[in-house]
Amino acid sequence: MIASDIMTRNVHTVRPGASAQEAARLHSQEHIGGAPVVDANGKVIGIVTDADIISKVNREGLCVADIMSHEVITVDEEATVSEITMLFVIRNIKRVPILHYGKLAGIVSRADIVHAVAQGHLVIRSW
Repeated sequence: MIASDIMTRNVHTVRPGASAQEAARLHSQEHIGGAPVVDANGKVIGIVTDADIISKVNREGLCVADIMSHEVITVDEEATVSEITMLFVIRNIKRVPILHYGKLAGIVSRADIVHAVAQGHLVIRSW
């Protein structure tokens, strides 16, 4: 099974100039824990997570560019789910943007993998 089989295709994104409050509102309204930050050309330049927002909660006037994680781990849509799960474990991340020819095509989160297991599309095996 590969990323494109389980990824969420309707990805909520945010611009770097958006306020931190706008990012928090997006997370709250859409029930997401993180959103890719994209530039005017649609290129993924960061990711803003609940943890990024929480860590700056008492500071005013911050925009997404001020709080986002700049080191974004992305994978191609052909990456295997096994490769993605290993990234989650090794890099201690909860989501990974999926690219198609360098452009955002989707996102895979831990919840997407759990959903695939629940549906019987992935099997849990002992290593």
